[in-house]
Amino acid sequence: MGTIRFDYATGIGAPVVAVYSPSSSKCTETLTRMDAITYLDGKWIEGNPPLYGARDHATWLASVVFDGARTFDGVAPDLDLHCARTVRSACALGLNPTLTGDEIMALARKGIAKFPAGSELYVRPLFWAEGGWVDPDPETTRFSLLVYLLPMPDPVGFSACLSTRRRPAPDMATTDAKAACLYPNSARALREAASRGFQNAVMRDPVGNVAEFATANLFFAKDGALQTPVPNGTFLDGITRQRVISVLRGSGVNVVERSVSVDDINTADEIFCTGNQSKVMPVIRYEDHDLEPGPFFKRARELYWEFAHKHG
Repeated sequence: MGTIRFDYATGIGAPVVAVYSPSSSKCTETLTRMDAITYLDGKWIEGNPPLYGARDHATWLASVVFDGARTFDGVAPDLDLHCARTVRSACALGLNPTLTGDEIMALARKGIAKFPAGSELYVRPLFWAEGGWVDPDPETTRFSLLVYLLPMPDPVGFSACLSTRRRPAPDMATTDAKAACLYPNSARALREAASRGFQNAVMRDPVGNVAEFATANLFFAKDGALQTPVPNGTFLDGITRQRVISVLRGSGVNVVERSVSVDDINTADEIFCTGNQSKVMPVIRYEDHDLEPGPFFKRARELYWEFAHKHG
């Protein structure tokens, strides 16, 4: 598979190029000056302005938290929950969030409105610390909000393998935050998977149970039962994950949350992921066996889109 490029117009004055990279089953953006807008220090700035100084705590010790929401088809599902989680993540990392979730959401709505109706966007609020030694100084917390064009990937599916990298326990890292410092380990898992010819990786927790994919939460089906790893503090209980479970259970589907072994995934009839980037996406190859997008995946995606268009 090659790289798939999407060309859009921002409506702000320049073309957009976003890249879907099969190596990670994710869209990676090539930011030009006019395909994004950033809210910083009380004003909107076109493009991708610098945020940190060389001496800032965020630069050298990664005191950064963020979140990601999506807009597509004119809807922004669970935008309020993503904005609220940004504030919780900041508190978990020892920062002092300078805006509430509602205030972030109001800014996000203003940013979204600057793009043409129906644009497929990524909305990324951030808090970070400028000062501090090892411990960030909460009184130096700053905020920005980036809104940029990023196409929704088609649900063509992706391949995955088991990673040797593991998610940390809650006493090892800030696993209760969507923190930038957690992501280098995910990147190592993705590089490892790519070296074996796969696009994503299944990661375990410290005791060997399956936790999630390197970039998203994990669901699988076996003998007609839909199952997912139970949140145990080693990975984020994703907002899209929670929403998918809610809509499935609301339609009568029993979703079992439990400890999951590697053997469970090896013998699964279908596997899919949930996450903000692509929402619901099937696995079409796991290790040495091929898989088809199954009925649980199809139902989950259908119900999520119904929810998004009704409540987004």
